[in-house]
Amino acid sequence: MRLPPAILANAEEVLRDILRFTAPADTTLSRYFRDHPRLGSRERGAIAEGIYAILRNKSFFTDFAEAGNGPTMRRLTILGLAEAMGADSLGGLTEEEVEWLDRIKQIDRNLMPANMRSNMPKWLFDKLIAQYGEAETMKLADALNAPAPLDLRVNSLKATREDVMLALAEAPILSTPTPFAPLGLRVLKKPSLQNMPLFQSGAIEVQDEGSQILSQIVGAKRGEMVVDFCAGAGGKTLALGALMRNTGRLYAFDVSEKRLAKLKPRMARSGLSNVHPVQIAHERDAKIKRLAGKIDRVLVDAPCSGLGTLRRNPDVKWRQQPNSIVELQAKQAAILAGAARLVKGGGRLVYATCSFLNEENDAIAEQFLAANPDFTLVPMNKVLAEQKIALEMGDYLKLLPHLHQTDGFFAAVFERKPMPKKVYADAKPADDAEAADAE
Repeated sequence: MRLPPAILANAEEVLRDILRFTAPADTTLSRYFRDHPRLGSRERGAIAEGIYAILRNKSFFTDFAEAGNGPTMRRLTILGLAEAMGADSLGGLTEEEVEWLDRIKQIDRNLMPANMRSNMPKWLFDKLIAQYGEAETMKLADALNAPAPLDLRVNSLKATREDVMLALAEAPILSTPTPFAPLGLRVLKKPSLQNMPLFQSGAIEVQDEGSQILSQIVGAKRGEMVVDFCAGAGGKTLALGALMRNTGRLYAFDVSEKRLAKLKPRMARSGLSNVHPVQIAHERDAKIKRLAGKIDRVLVDAPCSGLGTLRRNPDVKWRQQPNSIVELQAKQAAILAGAARLVKGGGRLVYATCSFLNEENDAIAEQFLAANPDFTLVPMNKVLAEQKIALEMGDYLKLLPHLHQTDGFFAAVFERKPMPKKVYADAKPADDAEAADAE
């Protein structure tokens, strides 16, 4: 497939905007495509893939681009499109650019210094070396610099995994069961799903296998009261609602009205009626206080660096800074402490991030346990065995792309010790009227 020469100019234009790192790359791309409606799906796909290739390989692509004559930004764009679509697909290159690109193709990237080959900012590379050692860091970096597969979660209220596989095959779209998540499918290639009856009917949702596993380890059951404390657009909320078989009450808390608004059409497709979206101002909101000590299970998918999602969002590593990790730690600890108030005696609290940094993960979990003696850590091997998930872990869930072919995720499960009878006597049951007040 040969791309029109104008695509190079389009890609360069949007790349300039993205490299300012003032907004997520996918947001900037979406806005650019809205502003340029004449770009067809093929052109949009090529531009997006080229941009993401640049973001994944920015360290040595920048070095390569600066090694030739001519505008650096144009050469950077050429490298991205050539990486994503193949050098033969590019039209409108000068003879000098073709020769330069041929020379670049001859370079053995494996001979580059490790920090450049990792394509990570120095602060992040140094952190990972300290945490994992160089050999493991390079394996992780290689996995993070590759595009993520497309994973689906089957909505068990509407279909079985086998039925969905057969329906996809008729499209024809090939898929295989995910190795760990019991309702997951991994789709070969990346077909458009939005117009498929399976998607429109709510039988499937796009969700990384790691995210599905997080939902599973919450252990939500029929008839329980459950809170998704940082629900966002509700991917895990929908998974929890299905696990509860559309019974009980499932609160989707978030501080963003805009994010919760995105949940509503997804709820409608899913067929769930037990989900109650609730906008809160902060982790100490009065709506939370009304439910204190009454919730069976609370999931805190905390705001984090997002570094575990670099396969999908490679710009994150360039937008994050060391000081932002410190700021996030304080926020994570405060949110976890606020959410813990909801958990009843014998109930469980799950703290999760899509990060692989110890500062956001183990450190927060250990800090919480030290400050809350009424909670104990439930070893992750026990939790996974309860859910019949064939993964070997220690105290925590630590998913990594080079080991598990998922995004990077962390989770810790805490259980609240039974409360004294006096506490139970003081706590009123959360009847329907009070639950409505929380909304």
